[in-house]
Amino acid sequence: MSEMNENENSTVDAEFTERPSGAEPKAPRPDKKHTRKSHPVLTIALSAVVGLGAGFGGGYAALKSNSSNGTTVVYKAAESTATTTQTSASTSSDGDLTTTEIAAKASPSVVEIQVKGTATSYGIFGGTYETEAAGSGVIISSDGYIITNNHVVADGNEYTVVTSDGTSYTASLVGTDEKSDIAVLKIEATGLTAATIGDSDTIQVGDKAVVIGNPLGTLGGTVTDGIISATNREMVINNESMNLIQTNAAINSGNSGGGLFDGQGNLIGIVNAKDSGTTSSGTVIEGLGFAIPINDAMNVAQQLMENGKVTDRATLGVYVKELSQDTGNYKAGLYVSDTVTGGPAEQAGIKAYDRIVSVDGTDISSYSDLSAVLNKKKVGDTVEVVIERDGQQKTVSVTLGASGD
Repeated sequence: MSEMNENENSTVDAEFTERPSGAEPKAPRPDKKHTRKSHPVLTIALSAVVGLGAGFGGGYAALKSNSSNGTTVVYKAAESTATTTQTSASTSSDGDLTTTEIAAKASPSVVEIQVKGTATSYGIFGGTYETEAAGSGVIISSDGYIITNNHVVADGNEYTVVTSDGTSYTASLVGTDEKSDIAVLKIEATGLTAATIGDSDTIQVGDKAVVIGNPLGTLGGTVTDGIISATNREMVINNESMNLIQTNAAINSGNSGGGLFDGQGNLIGIVNAKDSGTTSSGTVIEGLGFAIPINDAMNVAQQLMENGKVTDRATLGVYVKELSQDTGNYKAGLYVSDTVTGGPAEQAGIKAYDRIVSVDGTDISSYSDLSAVLNKKKVGDTVEVVIERDGQQKTVSVTLGASGD
């Protein structure tokens, strides 16, 4: 499993892992690993997956125009009138396009992304060196906005996008959101083929699914097909509670940020994870791929395009540290390391070193537990938070604020 790195300047105990709860980081992010895979994709171990998450704030279901730059993102595809007949094994009897037709419609909107960055190694032979990685992305506007995964671009400082016709562009980073694993790039181009955005709230188990991306970072435009295996799989990846679409269409390293398309060739998800290898009992894991529902992904992408960050995510306004086991006078659990000045938690009287026992009746022992609860809340909601301070528990009411405040 990909895991969050520990923050070594813990103010409570070295076993703590510090995470901001929907607030802007107060200190530098935990150190990144000093080596980076050439073709990034989040990989999760089945035996370690915990089902906790909820959505990212609901679907974004409108034709959205950004008045500041004239960008129009096409959203909510009209129902297709295409007809098919039983002429081949790939032709569906329920009105779906063939895989060939889906590929022809959707492939021009899928791009390869090449990322260059710098990293620092420590020790006797320490120094700064260049890193390279590759992934995928999907064009969401004809003037060059591209949606991808945060983990594809997070460590980069130079980005190159290659479109399906082989044209290479230098891209700029518009914004990233680590919590949802969504990022947006921009290339200077017009007349591009943007994906037709579908509705991930209407998909069903068994529906046709097609993945298009850049597996291994060298095989751009690769098409694999399968079905929707689950529409709302709750899981934890890198300590974040997420609701994902599950598919058995083949996904490999480098597919991250690419598109999951439905039987009409509409974009319904952004690929972000796969499960591979074996379980602790030795069972071989096959056919488990995951994608961020497009309604959630577009909600985040639109905010990144307009504001450069997510501004409407409900937050307690605390920084937290996770203690994995009892240490000294501290029980295992999730502790407040600091509060955002003037934020909801501070106003409610929550202080550093308080242990968060529960939120709205849900026991909290980890950051992912808290993330799962907050994912279901909206800005302005009031939650009952039980904290433990100096061995005594007390309940406080907190009115949730917005992450961009």
